[in-house]
Amino acid sequence: MEAPENDSVAFESAEKIILRWDSTVSEEAREKMIFDGDRYEINRYLHAVDEIQRSMKSTTLSDDQDKANSAIQIAMARLEDEFRSILVAHTNAIEADSLTDPSPSPVHSGEFQVPEEDYHDTPTDDDSFTKELEHQESSSSSYRSTSSIREVDLMPPVAIYDLRSIAERMISAGYLRECIQVYGSVRKSAVESSFRKLGIEKLSIGDIQRLDWETLETKIRRWIRAAKVCVRILFASEKKLCEQIFESLGTATDDACFMETIKGPAIQLFNFAEAISISRRSPEKLFKILDLHDALSDLLPDVEIVFESKSSESIRVQAVEILSRLGEAARGILSEFENAVLREPSKVPVPGGTIHPLTRYVMNYISLISDYKKTMGELIVSQPSTGSRYSSDPNTPDMDFADLEGLTPLALHLIWIIVILQFNLEGKSKHYRDTSLAHLFMMNNVHYIVHKTKGSPELGEMIVDDFLRKLTGKFRQAATSYQRATWVRVLHCLRDEGLHVSGSFSSGVSKSALRERFKTFNALFEEVHRTQSTWLIPDTQLREELRISIAEKLIPAYRSFLGRFRSHIESGRHPENYIKYTVEDLENAVLDFFEGYAVSQHLRRRSQ
Repeated sequence: MEAPENDSVAFESAEKIILRWDSTVSEEAREKMIFDGDRYEINRYLHAVDEIQRSMKSTTLSDDQDKANSAIQIAMARLEDEFRSILVAHTNAIEADSLTDPSPSPVHSGEFQVPEEDYHDTPTDDDSFTKELEHQESSSSSYRSTSSIREVDLMPPVAIYDLRSIAERMISAGYLRECIQVYGSVRKSAVESSFRKLGIEKLSIGDIQRLDWETLETKIRRWIRAAKVCVRILFASEKKLCEQIFESLGTATDDACFMETIKGPAIQLFNFAEAISISRRSPEKLFKILDLHDALSDLLPDVEIVFESKSSESIRVQAVEILSRLGEAARGILSEFENAVLREPSKVPVPGGTIHPLTRYVMNYISLISDYKKTMGELIVSQPSTGSRYSSDPNTPDMDFADLEGLTPLALHLIWIIVILQFNLEGKSKHYRDTSLAHLFMMNNVHYIVHKTKGSPELGEMIVDDFLRKLTGKFRQAATSYQRATWVRVLHCLRDEGLHVSGSFSSGVSKSALRERFKTFNALFEEVHRTQSTWLIPDTQLREELRISIAEKLIPAYRSFLGRFRSHIESGRHPENYIKYTVEDLENAVLDFFEGYAVSQHLRRRSQ
């Protein structure tokens, strides 16, 4: 054990070193930083601090406690400045490649996807970083992945060693709070700088909810990329740095410094997703909400790792609650979408009986839902609230789901949407004055539903063949009904009944009745041709099939009628007024049908 006089000498020597670097009295101390100098000077100062702290515990220097307290306060003030200086000196902008999440990003295709924004709309000081984001966005994969945390070294080992040396002495002297505050303020500034590079804005929940949806779509895409980088790289690296500097220096000191640094930015980050989760629901938001849900669900294991401590529990809880609310929002939007399809009020018939915009919208919508079938399948766990209770409601279709046993709740919801779409379309078909056009409208639209369902592998897999066969039967029945409504009257003109005269010395055919029959046929066919050449069947194959079906009934009947009765007309006066068209003319005229615009060249040429 050292003699008291030796303790006194050691104390005075340490005090001298401390006072030399007192920036309140020394110009040199104000202009220079100890830790910018050589290692010998650094070690001398640290040893001096240790000696002052040791002396404060010594009973032999009880008379010099005031001097010791004064010296330690000067030393702590100096170390706090040195601590800040080292932090600032090594708080550089993270390299662009470090701010790129290693896991691939998903890209969902479909008509509801907004074209990718120009990332140069958010100015950054690092063009290579922008290019990295654009490159990342072009990759495609599923969100489902294992933990992909990638910590980067934020400071060199020497700086970490010095910071730890300072922190150890500040904490030992009772300056933990000051140490945490300095560390948090500097590192939080670094995190905020990275946020700016990632395009994360300081917006309140209210600010976010006031933005128009098109702007929000852009921000959601940016947020998904940024959130993965923040959790897996930025926050994880900040946590690692705190552990390197503060681990084992006190009760959860490293965690306290970590939370001081990132709590504000983390809340800012997750507030965006929270604002979306509680915003007003509307159908166009579903897919971006599902993107957010998938991204957050994928990130949750990493959030649990990065924010595993008790003090960061609030962030873990916030992430879980946001995920739950996003799921609830998705379920609510699907339910509201079903009601919107059922109640869609437009009554103006679409020209030409073509595919209604509602049909395209709904089928594209549910096709995109099927692209998210894993996520939606996990969220939708109950079938639609339909069945016999609607049987007395004329404004709602009835459907017995007992015929669809074994299907997932999501598949039942999609089938139900198709059922209510058909129900709505049937109502719209009644607004056509022409019954034939009403049938053509239903044929076009139900055919589109079948075609869209079969054309989507995911949707086709979810909707059973029996239901598709019923749909196919419906559009074929509509085609048959169209033909009956249109062509029965025309073909009725080509019958023999009512043309023969009994008991006559002539050929037994009434020429006046025959002439009237030809005139009626010509007028009816010309009217059908004039009208129905403006009607539209968009699907080429369906259009051709219906033309062939018409021709197979019309052309043989006309050819036979013409063959039997041509001579009776041609033997009279002005036969061209009655036999206006050859068989070839009718064959060509049928090709004009359902093109969507007036093309009557074949008949006009013959009638002039």
